[in-house]
Amino acid sequence: MVSGTGFTAAKLRDVARDYIRTSGLDQHDFDVAEGSGLFLLDEGFCRDVAAVFDAAPLLDFDTELAEQYLIFKSENLRQLAALTEAGLRVRPWRQPGQPYATSRELRESVLHTGTLYVYMTMSGHGPGEVTGFHPLRAPSGVRADGVDFTHNDVFRAVHDVFGHVAEDVDFGPRGEFIATKSHLRMYPDEVLPVLFTEQIGQICWFFFGPHLADSTGRLPRPGEPGYLPPARRPYPPQKVFPYPVGILSRFRELVGHQPARSPE
Repeated sequence: MVSGTGFTAAKLRDVARDYIRTSGLDQHDFDVAEGSGLFLLDEGFCRDVAAVFDAAPLLDFDTELAEQYLIFKSENLRQLAALTEAGLRVRPWRQPGQPYATSRELRESVLHTGTLYVYMTMSGHGPGEVTGFHPLRAPSGVRADGVDFTHNDVFRAVHDVFGHVAEDVDFGPRGEFIATKSHLRMYPDEVLPVLFTEQIGQICWFFFGPHLADSTGRLPRPGEPGYLPPARRPYPPQKVFPYPVGILSRFRELVGHQPARSPE
């Protein structure tokens, strides 16, 4: 899609490539423009991820994970700077509801207007009222239209653009896996535990969590008794914890991700 702003998905992928190269992360064996390809979602893996998320405590935040979150936040700020330097405007969404009803609406709006609206963390971050400690709820130092962005707001912005707009994938589980696979290439490998919990852990719980299963442990399909449409499902609780190494290794194998080396 070409717009009057000069923004295209190809241009955004070029921004991602430049970021990877200048960050010293160009040890990846693949191209950022691979797109969705023939990626097949592994429901068994998704249910395993959801079960771990469901059983995890709200907070398991040790010094190692704290350092990983610091790196993650720093990378997100640099990625946001790369987008704004390329001419993208990032603004807070100040109206009721979500700024985009679908991923297609998100993509077409960003490419046509050169502006991304961010659904702010203060308006929703998990089920219920936004309270309690979370490392991404801290102020980021970014301010737009008189509104201060948290680190979670910054992450929402860069994930939407580099994950969904650039790769043209939806908000469903397969789309989120592809978006995370694409976006992961822009981070040093140390932050995989953070990105995995924040994206894959939450999306798997939302679509495949044990709370959705029937009495036999089966997940009802659309049209079957007991099926709960996504619009009526609870949002995942905002948990801060590291996934087991085995789960992260299975994810790498599933999406074909080879760890990138940070510059020495």
